[in-house]
Amino acid sequence: MIVHPAPDVLRVLFTLKGSIIKRIALRCLMVTLLAALIVLVERHYPAFFYPVSATPFTLLGLSLSIFMSFRNNACYDRWWEGRKAWGKLIIETRSFVRESVVIGDEALRRELLRSLCGFSHALNARLRNEDDLAAARPWLPRPEALSPHNVCDSILREVGSQCSRLAERQQISDWRYSLLEQRLVGLTEVQATCERIKGTPLPFPYTLLLHRTIYIFCLLLPFALAEPLGWLAPLFTTIVGYTFFGLDAIGNELEDPFGRDENDLPTDAMVRTVERDVLAGLGDQQLPPALLPVGYVLS
Repeated sequence: MIVHPAPDVLRVLFTLKGSIIKRIALRCLMVTLLAALIVLVERHYPAFFYPVSATPFTLLGLSLSIFMSFRNNACYDRWWEGRKAWGKLIIETRSFVRESVVIGDEALRRELLRSLCGFSHALNARLRNEDDLAAARPWLPRPEALSPHNVCDSILREVGSQCSRLAERQQISDWRYSLLEQRLVGLTEVQATCERIKGTPLPFPYTLLLHRTIYIFCLLLPFALAEPLGWLAPLFTTIVGYTFFGLDAIGNELEDPFGRDENDLPTDAMVRTVERDVLAGLGDQQLPPALLPVGYVLS
């Protein structure tokens, strides 16, 4: 995620960090060269050029703008829902740490809380299509006992089983067990929410229609601008292409907020927050440092 101070005029015009221009530069160059070629034909070979009215492009551009705004809002909602889910993960973990102080066996309590750190690592890796068991292994007391099918759920099942045994032995009250179980249910909801966002992209025909319409609009626009604007047509075509291609690329990036793109959620930093809170709750003095932005990017 980009963590950038409020930009001034120069930064607005020239900054590349967090800008989408790197991903759409080739497409913008393509429509610019096409526009220049069309203007060249119109100027030197007018017999081969048929002027096109700008009216259809005005109507299509308006419709396309509204269509893109709906899609980008839907993509941002996915990004924001993912952020709320990870915020809930931090809340539920902190609550579990606070409510677990009644567990008299400090070694067992340490195992349970470190397992929650393993859960956050495993969920982060799972959402990035990485090895979730390898990510969680340093924090787990018995990683070989977990099911590789769903490491995150296995961790929560193991923690829940330990809490249930404590309640059966009367080492914690039924009321306290109920509170701890509610925290585990909350973490399960976090996992399910993130998996729903990850595994349910926007309907493909919806996205395909938008992609095709953008390309058709930007490729045909120079025919309407060549005659009235002359050599200014490539400039305005580039501006329009930058806007539409850029909004389209931003939507694609926000649609899956759990990757490693510059504008994705800083899940590594949130996992580190969980680590620090858990270790502090266990009384450790040497905490891992909080992750800070590197080049304005917080991972």
